[in-house]
Amino acid sequence: MARRRDNGFCGSAEHLVNRRSFLSGTALATAGLASDMTRLDVLRSPAMANQLRSRGKRVILLWLAGGASQLETWDPKPNRPTGGPFGAISTNLEGVRISELLPKMAQRLEHTAIIRSLNTKDGSHGSAARMMHLGRRDEPNVTYPDLGAVCARELGQADSKVPDYVSFYTATEGRGNALGQSGFLGARYMPMFLTTNTKPENLSRLETISDLDHRERMDLRALISRRFAAGRDSSTLDSHNEAYARVRGLMASEELFDVAGEPQWLRDRYGPSLFGRQALVARRLVEAGTPFVKVSRAWWDSHGQNFETHLELVSELDHVMSTLLDDLKSRGMLEDTLVITLAEFGRTPNINPSLGRDHFARAWSASLTGCGVKGGTVYGETDADGQHVKDGEISAGELFATIYQALGIDHQHEYYVGARPLPLTDPGIEPVSEVLA
Repeated sequence: MARRRDNGFCGSAEHLVNRRSFLSGTALATAGLASDMTRLDVLRSPAMANQLRSRGKRVILLWLAGGASQLETWDPKPNRPTGGPFGAISTNLEGVRISELLPKMAQRLEHTAIIRSLNTKDGSHGSAARMMHLGRRDEPNVTYPDLGAVCARELGQADSKVPDYVSFYTATEGRGNALGQSGFLGARYMPMFLTTNTKPENLSRLETISDLDHRERMDLRALISRRFAAGRDSSTLDSHNEAYARVRGLMASEELFDVAGEPQWLRDRYGPSLFGRQALVARRLVEAGTPFVKVSRAWWDSHGQNFETHLELVSELDHVMSTLLDDLKSRGMLEDTLVITLAEFGRTPNINPSLGRDHFARAWSASLTGCGVKGGTVYGETDADGQHVKDGEISAGELFATIYQALGIDHQHEYYVGARPLPLTDPGIEPVSEVLA
C-alpha cells in the first residue's frame, strides 16, 4: 500500500485530494477540483469512494464492563444444564430467540446483527479489555490506538468544534481496565475521559478571565509554540498543537453534555439511571458531529449471584438500548450511526457453587446495530450448551475489521510509524461479510 507521509499525503494518485481538507470544507474542495479538471478522476478511486462513504458516520459503543453473559443476553440456552433460570423469547426475526430479559430489543432486531461466535482466547480482565479496545494484541515497541481513536481520526473533521472521542466510565469497579488511548496517532485523538461526572470539568472559562484575555492567552501560547516548533520536525509536537488549537471550540460544546436541553418526555423515556442519561448525552454528541462515544456500564463480573446481577443489568440495557435506537431512528440517524454492545469477554456456561458465571472467552456474543450492518441477521452458532463455537468462529481482529468496513474505513489502511507500515488490523484478517449491508 502507499506510504503515508507526515503531511497526510502519501504521494499516490488516489490521494491527490487530502482527506482532511475534503471533509473540512466542501465548497473549498469543489472550487479546487473545478480549477483542475484532471483531478476529477480521483472521485472514481477506491480511496475517495471510501472517504465519501465514511463521511458523517458515527459510533456509540455500549461497553459492558466486567463481561456480560451471552447466555442471559444474545445466546440463551434454555432447558439445558448451563441455561440458568431465564427463558428464551421469540423476536421479530423468524426463528431467532434471545433472552427473556431483552423483551424490548426482541422487537427491534431488524436493524441489528447478533454475533454469537467470538473466540478471543483471553479471560483476564486487563489484557482482554485491551484486546477488545485495540482489536489486537499489544506489542512491546508499538502503542496502538484504540477503536475510538481510530474512528476519531478517520471519521472526524480537522476543524471540528466538538470532541472527537468521549468516554464515560463513572463506576469505580474496573476503571483501571477502561482503556482510552490514541497511541501513535497522537494527543489530538485522546479521549475526553469522564469518570466523576457526566459533564466535563474545567471546560468553562473562569469568570475572572475575560473573553479577550482568554483569546490573548491562546495567541501567546500559539506564538511561543510556533517559535519552539521552528526547525523541529516532530509529529508529537504537531499533535499537541492541534489539540490546543481546538480548545475554544471544545469550550463551546459544553452544553452538549447537559440533557436539560432535551424535552422532559424524552428524558423520561431514557429513564432516571446514569446509564440512560449518558446514552442520551451520547446521542446529543453524535448528532452534533462527535465521531465516537463510549458509554460504559459496570459491573457485570458476576462470579456470584449471576442471575440477580443480570436481571438488573440486562433489564436496564434492554430499556436504554431500545430507547437509544428508537431515538436515533426517529431522527434519521440510525443509518449513519453504528451502535455496538461489547465487553472484554462473556461468562462461563457452567454455573459455579456461588450461582455465578466466571470469565469465558471461548464462545461469546456481541451486537452491531445500524450503520453499514445487515440488520436482522445472526452470525455464528455455539453448541447446545454454549461451551464451544460450532460455526463461524471469529476473533477480535475480524470483529474490528467488520466494524471498520461498516463505517466505510478500509481495515487494511496503513499508518506509518517511522519506516514501519501498521495496518488497522493484523495481516490476513478479513471482515465478516455476512453481517455487512
